Amino acid sequence: MAERWLSLSWWWACEARRGRSRRGSGRCSGLSVVRGRLFKSRERLEALLQDATAKEASYADFLDTLLAEEVASKTAKHVTMRTHLARFPFVKSLDTFDFSYQPSLDKKQLQTLSSCHFIEHGENVVFLGPPGVGKSHLAVGLGLKAIEHGYRVLFATAAGLITALTKAATEGRLEERLKLYTVPRLLIVDEIGYLPIDRAGANLFFQLISRRYERGPMILTSNQSFGSWGDVFGDPVIATAILDRVLHHAITINIRGNSYRLKDKLKAGLVKPVEATTT
Repeated sequence: MAERWLSLSWWWACEARRGRSRRGSGRCSGLSVVRGRLFKSRERLEALLQDATAKEASYADFLDTLLAEEVASKTAKHVTMRTHLARFPFVKSLDTFDFSYQPSLDKKQLQTLSSCHFIEHGENVVFLGPPGVGKSHLAVGLGLKAIEHGYRVLFATAAGLITALTKAATEGRLEERLKLYTVPRLLIVDEIGYLPIDRAGANLFFQLISRRYERGPMILTSNQSFGSWGDVFGDPVIATAILDRVLHHAITINIRGNSYRLKDKLKAGLVKPVEATTT
């Protein structure tokens, strides 16, 4: 077996040399294409050959290991690229969320959501709760899970999104900007209700919601109850139309708890616990 692996090692080395010296030849073109795409394999080939020789592994097992490492490497690169394109304000996974600090949350429900079936089913997820309870963390965590499952994700704050849409409308590029927010499979809109939205901004947001309705799921976070969205959007009629589309296929998670940012002050007794009133 060792002699067979030495023979295979010699063959790979020879092919590598021939590929470098005859990149233009038809005989080696197929191998060169494969080699050109299997970047991880080129880095790890020698070590894998030595390991396979020591273990007297079969050719099939060796190739299985080689391709498994290549697939894992490419997957990791794709996840890194999609994470960068998602424009997250930070990268925090669901695993780092402190569920013990927010007992109102159902951890099993979040674990179920992390399977990303809600994306397949076209369901929205809405996190409600006061500032600091972890809404953005959970939204980003689910967004990262979606990326791991191969979905394209885009993150934006409500204020940033409406500012971008308003600017695009002024410049005659609204259709282009709406497409930017419509194409990703999952859109995350954070901090709805933190800053006032005028009627024009509400209309633009409604256009986006209408574009994504029953086409692309969203994750929304807000510190305001649904009953207050009329005030948030400056128009009860537009707010009702938005909620009608968002909640038609939606999972609402209401977080009742204290702010993580005040955790140390709460322990020291410097501030009193404040229960969320969001419903």
